[in-house]
Amino acid sequence: MFIQTESTPNPATLKFLPGQTVLEMGTADFPTADAAGSSPLAQRLFSVDGVTAVFFGTDFVTVTKAETIDWDHLKPAILGAVMEHFQSGQPVMSDGATQAGGHADHSGEDSEIVGQIKELLDSRVRPAVAQDGGDITFHGFDRGVVYLHMQGACAGCPSSTLTLKMGIENLLRHYIPEVTEVRPVAV
Repeated sequence: MFIQTESTPNPATLKFLPGQTVLEMGTADFPTADAAGSSPLAQRLFSVDGVTAVFFGTDFVTVTKAETIDWDHLKPAILGAVMEHFQSGQPVMSDGATQAGGHADHSGEDSEIVGQIKELLDSRVRPAVAQDGGDITFHGFDRGVVYLHMQGACAGCPSSTLTLKMGIENLLRHYIPEVTEVRPVAV
């Protein structure tokens, strides 16, 4: 098994590509070790000293490290943990565990606008941020403001504010005049 690594815009986060499917669909975010109970792979990664967050996409794993540890010391242990997991035959997610699909239900007078927002996020934004090892999920639309949650490499990334304001906000405002602003939410 050959696992590739890619840097992300977030210097504290590295993207690992095991060359096989990680999740069949959706994403899974583990911002703390306590959140990793539903995933044997996330539990294994959090057992590596210095790992502070784990995120899964369809074909990648992103790992965020503590500032006090260098990637040179951490990367071999993470590569070993990922390889051991996939060779063990254990599932990535425990039975019954759910992954996020990146959608919040929204009905009412804004439902058509929300549908347009979700479509743009799914077709234009989420594939781009997945390349950087992260995801962005929709959390709401209220009086012209779109609320989004950044996950994986995007969470805590120095350029995440720029991505939200200059990239996503400009895109949504261009296609959907009702959108006036994009704001991040913490979950």
